[in-house]
Amino acid sequence: MSFIPRYLVSTALCACIIACLIIAGCSAPTGQPEIGSDLSGDLVVHFIDVGQGDSILIEFRDKTMLIDAGERGMGERVIAYLEERNVEQLDVVVATHAHSDHIGGLADVISAFPVGRFVDAAQPHPTATYENLLVLVEDLEIPYTAAERGQTVALDPDLEILILNPASQPLGDVNEDSVILKMTYGEISYLLTGDAGDPAEESMIEAGLDLDADVLKVGHHASRYASSAEFLSAVSPAISVIPVGEGNDYGHPHEEAVERLEATGSRIYRTDLDGTVIVATDGTALTVAAGGAPAATVTAGATTAAATATPTAAPTTTPAPSSGVYIAGLDLQEEWIAVANADETAVNLTGWTITDEGTRNTYTFPIFTLDPGADVTVHSGEGNDTATDLYWNRGSPVWNNDGDLATLADANGTVVSTMER
Repeated sequence: MSFIPRYLVSTALCACIIACLIIAGCSAPTGQPEIGSDLSGDLVVHFIDVGQGDSILIEFRDKTMLIDAGERGMGERVIAYLEERNVEQLDVVVATHAHSDHIGGLADVISAFPVGRFVDAAQPHPTATYENLLVLVEDLEIPYTAAERGQTVALDPDLEILILNPASQPLGDVNEDSVILKMTYGEISYLLTGDAGDPAEESMIEAGLDLDADVLKVGHHASRYASSAEFLSAVSPAISVIPVGEGNDYGHPHEEAVERLEATGSRIYRTDLDGTVIVATDGTALTVAAGGAPAATVTAGATTAAATATPTAAPTTTPAPSSGVYIAGLDLQEEWIAVANADETAVNLTGWTITDEGTRNTYTFPIFTLDPGADVTVHSGEGNDTATDLYWNRGSPVWNNDGDLATLADANGTVVSTMER
């Protein structure tokens, strides 16, 4: 059991759910599930509605595990939910990765409940939120584990919890190195994916990991660059849950990802539409409560007729731009974006634009021609333009370290390329 590596350290109550038997004349708040005799099982997994973020409570008999706690300010909501469930301690707390929409509320939670073990992705990320959380874990003397593929999380002998990601050689991106867990009880499995996207999915597939699961926590709030067709084919979920905030600035869930999920025949739930989603199992069957509707039984491995009729449907792709110019790289921390020209002829980028998520910031290319096979890096900070480096000359950061979407458009405003990190 390793100690926290030093290099990593530098309101109201929301009644999210009625945690008791349904009493005649009583009902849960709109959009929140009721817990009654029709939703039962040794394993109960709560996908808590924390807006644009993740928080998952796992109850197995008398044991509890919490994965993430939403954005800063959502800690009290999570605490209230745990108290509604009569949780007195957390046997395990998992921080899937260092972005604040996942760990922002954890400091409040681990201060409010005794914690048996803290499991962390352990990837360096120089933000005060992450560093302060690690300091608090150490101050509270909570045993610390750096997650790595192949490890198990000990909660109960009858519940297998495997760590599938990050690998021993991390991919080097905070989202892609999210802690991914596969949890199996009896014949039923849950796959919980943090903010992992295509690279992490490919890494697990190439490693030959068993990804088949009945319940999928959809990666990265159903970003267009997650939940690839190949990955979903390997998982084949009966239930997919998308934790996402209503009207969020990122455009999550993206239509392409939802279409890929629909093609599997999976029953899809979204916290922005359904509120907190609860999926319980006795090890053989699944029951779901969401959106205030009565608990429903879902057959593990079931697919819709439409999905069965199109088993070889190709994944949704964006046609390649005729210009051959595309976004080749985006570094949110170092604040640069690379644009490349795959054409055999030079392309005049004068008047082209780069924008971030929600078009909060716009860079307009000066008089500039990108040679065939060449690339140019646009830095957010100050500097003197050259043939290979251009400068936004911004006095403050442009890219959101918690995730952002870059869009490249031509002089007519036509979107040519996008990249999400």
